[in-house]
Amino acid sequence: MVDLYIYYKVRDEHTQQLGPRVRAMQGALAAQCGVTGTLKRRPGAQDGRQTWMEIYLATPDGFDDALAAALQHAGLDEFTDGPRHTEVFTDISTCA
Repeated sequence: MVDLYIYYKVRDEHTQQLGPRVRAMQGALAAQCGVTGTLKRRPGAQDGRQTWMEIYLATPDGFDDALAAALQHAGLDEFTDGPRHTEVFTDISTCA
């Protein structure tokens, strides 16, 4: 399992529309895949844009496909400014 950290830019004027859509999408993913997502944002804005981050911990195999389908269904691209960037992290094994 891997942890996903997905960040993207949002124009200030789109935050009110985007927030509920992201939360609804995350609720659907939790019901479908058992992965509860969180939504965060960087404090402040720069050039009228905020940086938002979705976090999904301990994602199972196939979660990427479920997330892609959920994104398309939720229509988030309409309210984001530029691409989504995904960082993938795994736990550090304590076994040698």
